[in-house]
Amino acid sequence: MGAFSRATAATRSRKSKAILSGAALVSATALALSGCASTPEGDGGTTPAEDLTLKIGTVLPQTGSLAFLGPPEEAGVLLAVNEINEAAKSIKIDLTPGDSGDADNKAFETTVPKLQSAGVSAMIGAAASGVTKLFLDSNVSAGIITFSPANTSPDFTTWDDDGLYWRTAPSDLLQGEVLGNLIAEDGHKNIGIIYQNDAYGTGLFGVVKEVFESTGGTVVADASYNDGDASFDAQVATIAAANPDAIVLITFDQFATIAPLLVNAGQDASNFYLVDGNLKQWGDQVSVNLAGAKGTTPGPVLSDDFQERLNAAWTADGNSDLTDFSYAAESYDATVLLALAALASGSTDAADIAGKLREVSGGTGDGEKCTSFAACADIILGGGTADYDGYSGPITFDENGDPTEATIGIFQFGDDNMHTRIN
Repeated sequence: MGAFSRATAATRSRKSKAILSGAALVSATALALSGCASTPEGDGGTTPAEDLTLKIGTVLPQTGSLAFLGPPEEAGVLLAVNEINEAAKSIKIDLTPGDSGDADNKAFETTVPKLQSAGVSAMIGAAASGVTKLFLDSNVSAGIITFSPANTSPDFTTWDDDGLYWRTAPSDLLQGEVLGNLIAEDGHKNIGIIYQNDAYGTGLFGVVKEVFESTGGTVVADASYNDGDASFDAQVATIAAANPDAIVLITFDQFATIAPLLVNAGQDASNFYLVDGNLKQWGDQVSVNLAGAKGTTPGPVLSDDFQERLNAAWTADGNSDLTDFSYAAESYDATVLLALAALASGSTDAADIAGKLREVSGGTGDGEKCTSFAACADIILGGGTADYDGYSGPITFDENGDPTEATIGIFQFGDDNMHTRIN
């Protein structure tokens, strides 16, 4: 497979069906009280007559089957909040962190009402599409923005959300295509797929299957499980009986249990393919050698400087060093975009902010390019229109709140069960 390829899709309404295609670099073209009085400033909208205080909360996985994504995501938000507040550009962020948990432990059932009662304008999260689906309608009814750095289910593109749902992660229509093509280009003809039976798993399973079969390959067996299941013997037996030449594992941390079962059943771990939900630095947390296994996850290569700033902010808050940076950039950018949209609207009302999110991402086709909160804020405060390009990419929201440009990285595991980026 080439390092990059592109695809385009028509612009869609929130109630239309999206069809995207692409590979490693994909370009798809397609709350609270008002902060204060505002003053018109040129074509860029309004700028605040006094400093705004924007209340946001996080609903990110501190516990549950995606807990390994919590630290980098929370670090991304924390770093952005620190840098926005230090910039002193007429807006301050008041952050309240919270745990999303997963669909099994349901920590979000405590976090979301707490944040709603606290009067936040926006919640950043959840990471799991299945979790966001369980509270999104509640936030829409409450007039609060839900902004996920990691939701990838295609279902959100057409969700009836009153314009209050946004994400900096690309749809699985993109990741699924990259993964399906990667498996085919690696020479595999017959694959098995084990997937989690939720919005994330079923959506990604469907795309991978469709794309792989379009290359002439065959999905010889598939098996699903439910989040919270502890036994996977039946699923492993189904896959092993078909003797595929590669196995796709669309799971969260259940991978650590499933992988050894597959190896014990005679399957070669070097032919495993992972996804963003389980592509972590497994090390000794998995009892079999994963050397040669590959996986995909959204996100560009992060600069050393950005990773160092993330880690510094995270450890200064009393945490251990980061070992993973998945979705850190998307979380950082989500926070910056919310602040810029508030500044552009001169308001901390969720509807006003949502009305400016596409503009500050460059999705309206107007604006001056800028790559930091401070630089973008200066443009807005000067009466102009900012077009923010962040660490996760150009972003450029379409009318559905989806990013129209995204990078899907390809990773490979070594003998130490740690992965490195190969594309």
